[in-house]
Amino acid sequence: MAAAVASYGEGAAPFDALMRGYMMRAFSPWFTDGACLQVGCAHGDQTSLLLERFDDLTVLEPDPTFVAHTRKRLGDRVVFIEALLEDYETDRRFDTIVFSHVLEHVADPVAALRRLGALLAPGGRLYVVVPNAEAPSRRIAVKMGLFSHLEGLSAADEAAGHRRVYRLDTLQRDVAAAGLNAEQSGGIFYKPLANFQFNALIGGPLISDDFLEACYALGQERPTECASIFVVAKAAG
Repeated sequence: MAAAVASYGEGAAPFDALMRGYMMRAFSPWFTDGACLQVGCAHGDQTSLLLERFDDLTVLEPDPTFVAHTRKRLGDRVVFIEALLEDYETDRRFDTIVFSHVLEHVADPVAALRRLGALLAPGGRLYVVVPNAEAPSRRIAVKMGLFSHLEGLSAADEAAGHRRVYRLDTLQRDVAAAGLNAEQSGGIFYKPLANFQFNALIGGPLISDDFLEACYALGQERPTECASIFVVAKAAG
């Protein structure tokens, strides 16, 4: 995996780019064919991976810089909609909706999830991914005095526009409050180090492919200690 980071990156930090690949692996058992909507594309790393799986891919992204960057990478193989989720009106319904590391940014998470549920086709699935408040790296940061508590926001969180940090139970709570039925939940990649530490070490002698694969495997056993947590949900009824 480490050798593949450069091809994923193109603007994203190494650890963030690496995580996009692990997310795709985690979700692959539940993916089905049909129309896919990605809400929030950032630098396009996950968009590139979704395009390898889905022939019909739409990206909803309000930031024109991210739209331009991802369009430059992928061209006209993706339909881009430059708009906020709350302003997006369409008659289309999607079999797959990927909402990765966006929920922590929105003002009203339950309303956002409810809106996404309304965009699902019958039998469609929504994949919600957020950073995990209970990751070991965050627990270490609390012991170091960098956070007052696990769900505290750092200066870096605030600079990135984060409004909250989720635990698995609080993510499940918001999904249920939006009227969605959780089909599956879990964690992605056991996280013993902070992002900046992984970014400094990935590709070097101290972080091997075997180590990364072991972190992914351990994360499947210990979901509440992962870098990211997720819920796969369907519309109620």
